[in-house]
Amino acid sequence: MTATKPVVLIAEELSPATVQALGPDFEIRSTNGADRTQLLSAIADVDAILVRSATQVDAEAIAAAKNLKVIARAGVGLDNVDIKAATQAGVMVVNAPTSNIISAAELTVGHILSLARHIPQASAALKGGEWKRSKYSGIELFEKKIGIIGLGRIGALVAARLQGFGTEILAYDPYITPARAAQLNVRLVTLDELLEQADFVTIHMPKTPETVGMLGAEAFDKMKDTAYVVNVARGGLVDEDALYTALTEGKIAGAGVDVFVKEPSTDLPFQALDNVIVTPHLGASTEEAQEKAGVSVAKSVRLALAGELVPDAVNVAGGIIAEDVRPGIPLIEKLGRIFTALSSDSVTAIDIEVAGEIAALDVKALELAALKGIFTDIVSEQVSYVNAPVLAEQRGIEVRLLKTPDVDDYRNVLTIRGALSDGTQLEVAGTLTGPKQIEKLVGVNGYDLEIPISEHLLVLIYADRPGVIGALGRVLGEKNINIAGMQVARNTEGGQALSLLTVDSSVPQDVLETLRTEIGATVVREVDLQG
Repeated sequence: MTATKPVVLIAEELSPATVQALGPDFEIRSTNGADRTQLLSAIADVDAILVRSATQVDAEAIAAAKNLKVIARAGVGLDNVDIKAATQAGVMVVNAPTSNIISAAELTVGHILSLARHIPQASAALKGGEWKRSKYSGIELFEKKIGIIGLGRIGALVAARLQGFGTEILAYDPYITPARAAQLNVRLVTLDELLEQADFVTIHMPKTPETVGMLGAEAFDKMKDTAYVVNVARGGLVDEDALYTALTEGKIAGAGVDVFVKEPSTDLPFQALDNVIVTPHLGASTEEAQEKAGVSVAKSVRLALAGELVPDAVNVAGGIIAEDVRPGIPLIEKLGRIFTALSSDSVTAIDIEVAGEIAALDVKALELAALKGIFTDIVSEQVSYVNAPVLAEQRGIEVRLLKTPDVDDYRNVLTIRGALSDGTQLEVAGTLTGPKQIEKLVGVNGYDLEIPISEHLLVLIYADRPGVIGALGRVLGEKNINIAGMQVARNTEGGQALSLLTVDSSVPQDVLETLRTEIGATVVREVDLQG
C-alpha cells in the first residue's frame, strides 16, 4: 500500500524555485488565497499552506483546516497570519526573516541618493516638458555624516554600503557593543548627538511601544534644517503629522518614506510635498528577495513535516527535541526577554546554564530559545532560532551553554547570566513547577524568589525599610493598576531589597517615575511579555 503524500497548498503565485525546493515528497495544490470561498474549501485537508500577503490565514481559516501543521509566509511580515490562533491549534508559523535584508538596505541607499540629487523630482519635471537644471542642484554624499538608528542586520548593511561613498557613519543602538561598532567602522553616539550632527538620518528599529513615534517633533527640533530623514523600516517609527509639520516649517530639508502607519496610504499630506520621496512599501519588492523568501519557507515546510527543528518558526520550536526539554523552550525565551528588559547596558558575554535532570539531554534548543528571547525586543528584524546566534556573533557577544546535574530546591533550573559593558553582571533564573508545569521566576541577581511569570512584571530594587510595600500599593492603586502577585526578597536586613510584582496591565512611564521617587528605588523596570 502506497503511503499518502502530505499535501502542500500554494495560495499565491510563488517562484518555480519554491516548488522545486519543496521537492517530490509532497502533493502540491494551488488556489487563489485572496478568494475567501476558494481558500476555505481548499484548505480543509492540507498539511501546509504557503502564502504571501494577500491571503488572510485567520482563526476561521485555521479552524477549517483540520490537518494543518504549518503556515508558511514567503516574506517577513506576518500581519495576515493569526499567530495566536495558530499556536492554540498547534500549527507552526514560519516566515523568511532574512530574505529581504539586502533589498531593504539597497532601497534605503536609493532613497538617500534620490534625496541628495532630487532624482525623482527632476525626472518628473523633464518628462513634463520642463528643463529645471538649476532647481534640482543637489549635494554630494562624500564626507557627509549618515546617522543610523538601529545597527542590526539591515542597519549594518546600510553602513557598509554608504561607507563606499566616503561618508562618516554615526550610529545609535543601545544594544551594540563598542567592539562591534569598531568592527563595522561606525561611531557610536547618543541619540541626541546623532540627531544634531547627521546630514541624513535613517531608522532601522523594531516597532515597539517605545519606538513608535521615535522620530517626532522633539527629534526634528534637534536636527539640522539641511538634514534628511529616511524610513524604510516600519510604519509609525516616524510620526507622520510631525514629519509634515517639520517639512513645511523648514525644520528639515526632506524625507524618503517607504512605510506608513496605514497601508495602502495615498493621500497623506506630506506625500504631496516636493521635498519628499515616497514609495509603496517596496523594501522586499525585488525578484531576488521574493525568490529567497519562497525557497526559505519551502525548506522550513520540509523540515516541519519531517518532524525536525525548524529554525524560522516564530511560535513553536518544532523539531526532534526531548520531551522533558520542550517545556523549557518558552520559559527560557521569556527569561531572555526579562534579561533584556533589566539590562542597564549592552551585553558583552552570555552564559546559558541548564541545571538538573535535563542537563543530561540535548539542550541546544534552550540556548537558541534564550538568544531568541534576548534579541526579540531589541532588533528590527524577525528573530528566529537560526538567526539569534548570528545576531550575537554580529554584536561580538560571547555565548556559552553550560550544563550541570547539580541543583537545589527544584528538578531543573534555567539561568541566563550576562556581563554588561558597564562592568556589571545580570542574572535571571526560572523553573517549571507542578503537574501543569507553571513557569516561575526564581532568581534575579542573586535574590531568591518564586513567582509565576505573567505578561506584566514590575521589578524594583531599593533600600530595605518599612513602608515601601504600602507606598507601592498606594501609587499603583491610585492609577487603577491591579497587583496580581508580589514577592519581596532582600540580601540582608536593612540592606538592598527587591520587589517583584505581577500586574494586570502595563505600567505607564510616568507611574514608573513616581514609584522611583516615592521609594527611592535604584532600579524600576517593567517587563512586558505581551505578544
